[in-house]
Amino acid sequence: MSADSTRRVQIAGLGRYLPARVVGNAELEAQFGLEPGWILAHNGVEERRRADVAAGETATWMAARAAREALDDAGLAPEDLDLILNASGTAEQAIPDGAPLVQHQLGLGTSGCAAYSVHATCLSFLVALDTAAALIACGRHRRALVVSADVGSASVIGVDPESETLWGDAAAAVVLTAAPRGSESALHRVCMHTHGARADLTEVRGGGTRLFPGRAGLAASELRDELRFVMRGPEVLRHSLRMARPFFAELLPEGPLGLDLIVPHQPSLAGLEALAALGLPRDRTVSTLRQLGNCVAASLPCTLYEAQRTGALRRGHRLLLFGTGAGLSMAGALWTF
Repeated sequence: MSADSTRRVQIAGLGRYLPARVVGNAELEAQFGLEPGWILAHNGVEERRRADVAAGETATWMAARAAREALDDAGLAPEDLDLILNASGTAEQAIPDGAPLVQHQLGLGTSGCAAYSVHATCLSFLVALDTAAALIACGRHRRALVVSADVGSASVIGVDPESETLWGDAAAAVVLTAAPRGSESALHRVCMHTHGARADLTEVRGGGTRLFPGRAGLAASELRDELRFVMRGPEVLRHSLRMARPFFAELLPEGPLGLDLIVPHQPSLAGLEALAALGLPRDRTVSTLRQLGNCVAASLPCTLYEAQRTGALRRGHRLLLFGTGAGLSMAGALWTF
């Protein structure tokens, strides 16, 4: 590990918000005519949360709730922030991006605090965390909020039972600051590999400048289909496994020795089982898939929050954050918490 790759930053506070509505497997198995136990066996999910967007439980509202808990945990007020990074994989709206909306929800709508989005689908939180750490380390910013809030269920309704039963809705946030004097906290290494040749494996094709409302020759029913999430899961897993060995050789040349905890994105039961096949110890890997499902970019910080709140993660622990995302991308970060 080269010394010049280490950035002396600390996750000073964590927060999470989970929608009130819990959807259990029995409800969905009855809806889709599935055998009892099918969802848990196939996806590894027992229940998931569903946001009530119509009642105002929007992504940016959830983000602000998670952010306030993270700020309280850090002993800071919203006014102490000088950077807000929205790191969500499912946008609430096209323009403006979610960050100014979160800023306004926090009561900072006329503050001038810098606010923008970092979008890398399921890896958005990890990439935004790296971005914020670099900006703090170089002195550009002092206190950054990184928040992921995803309503992934919105794009999978009516797709297929496997997709609709996998995804959950949630929000989670961290406050990032420079590490205090004497603290061991640091971001040591970040690695990201992208294979754009397999971008077609995970897509929402509509909504951009190629397939948009009002385009000549595009029927409303066609656009509706193109706005739905499409993932060829088995192919994603196969290609991810091929990417994984050179990726981990670069990220963890010393192997998993010395890691106290592994906090992965929660892609699916098969995806989590693949980590063990790659040599990452199962007994040090934290999972929230069974209780929350796959919450897109919010999965990783939701799981980080769970690890910290249950006492599995403590100051000074060596931590691996890891995930995959559309693109097809794989990313990881090595931290001292």
